[in-house]
Amino acid sequence: MRSQALLLIPCVVAVVVHFWLWTNRATISSEEDSDEDSAASPCGQDREMELVEVSDPSALAPGEVSSVALDFKVFHPLVITRLGVFPTGPHMEIEGNVTVRLLQLDQQEAVVTAHFSPVSPGTRLNGVWYKPVDWFILPKGFEGTLVWESPDLAGLTTVNTSREKLNNGGGVLKFSSIGEGTLPHRSALGFPGLAGGFTFKIYDMASLWELLHGQEERMQTHGTRLQMEDWSLEQEGLRYGDIVFVDIVDTYRNVPSKLLQFYKWSVGNAAFDLLLKTDDDCYIDVDKVLMKIDQKDLKRRNFWWGNFRQSWAVDRIGKWQELEYASPAYPAFACGSGYVASRDLVQWLASNAEQLKAYQGEDVSMGIWMAAVGPQKYQDAGWLCEKECYQDMLSSPQHSPEELRTLWARKRACGDPCGCPWGHS
Repeated sequence: MRSQALLLIPCVVAVVVHFWLWTNRATISSEEDSDEDSAASPCGQDREMELVEVSDPSALAPGEVSSVALDFKVFHPLVITRLGVFPTGPHMEIEGNVTVRLLQLDQQEAVVTAHFSPVSPGTRLNGVWYKPVDWFILPKGFEGTLVWESPDLAGLTTVNTSREKLNNGGGVLKFSSIGEGTLPHRSALGFPGLAGGFTFKIYDMASLWELLHGQEERMQTHGTRLQMEDWSLEQEGLRYGDIVFVDIVDTYRNVPSKLLQFYKWSVGNAAFDLLLKTDDDCYIDVDKVLMKIDQKDLKRRNFWWGNFRQSWAVDRIGKWQELEYASPAYPAFACGSGYVASRDLVQWLASNAEQLKAYQGEDVSMGIWMAAVGPQKYQDAGWLCEKECYQDMLSSPQHSPEELRTLWARKRACGDPCGCPWGHS
């Protein structure tokens, strides 16, 4: 009998491997659902809306910087009609030169631009000076940044956003944090804040109303589906005793926190020397993993065994957007299809679970956390990062349940999950 104890955990619901992690459920199943349903109550059918109205001039203050930026994301198509700046003079006039640019994130060329000066201030409306711009439809999913720049000392004025609320059009816009003292992300074009505004119209209001009118029915249907899934999970857990429930809302962005909570459970409830983490769509050859541990004498302390990605660029846009990790590249991290960590590392993660910051992805978060510890990394290409198949592989990701069953059927039939000489399917 082998002396080491290996704890195998997939990070989410598994189909073939039956020791898995789940979470308490919320009323929405994903952040994508949350984004879509956030457009809850548009403010008007075809009227022009203002991002901000300055009802009290005392909410304005000198900007103290030459560049201010506001990042935003669009959840329903809209049209920007005017760009605006806050007044800088004591009589609510424009005293310096200010340029306002609207850009797509990570793009250098502006979509629209407006220039303001004392001799060409534009039109004042509700405490903001505006100039019209060419109309461009910003599609759903557009991620942009609004930048105010001035070459003049104290040329920008900012607003106290705790006193003047931003108009998100009923949920068609989402803004980044611009609270006082917010640290700019690594590729920001200015300090987070608001030095003006813009006006916009919702595009294709009919489709938005159709979306909103079906929202209640969608939520009811979705809630019923979640209740059925919860019941199924409870029955599965009662039958096999193989599910751990942790108190985390189950969204993609919460997977790192979910992993930490499972690590807390594992060190308190299981005896193991090494812990193997995998995903529910992965093939894992447990026999090969155990044999390799014996052959290479891998039962060690401060030990992390996997297939490591190095110098992986930090994304600023898209599903894997990360704005709070300042470096342009992540520390080395193991592919999520499978890796093995020694108990002392898992214990450290569990002990610090409430303090460790969760970043956008589980795998990159693990790399960032482990960078503080400096474990011995054991590189092994047998933990495949992409959907491939080799006879000597330890893991292979991104498989459907049926594909996993096929891989295991071949493995049992001839020892090769990739195919048998006699064509076993």
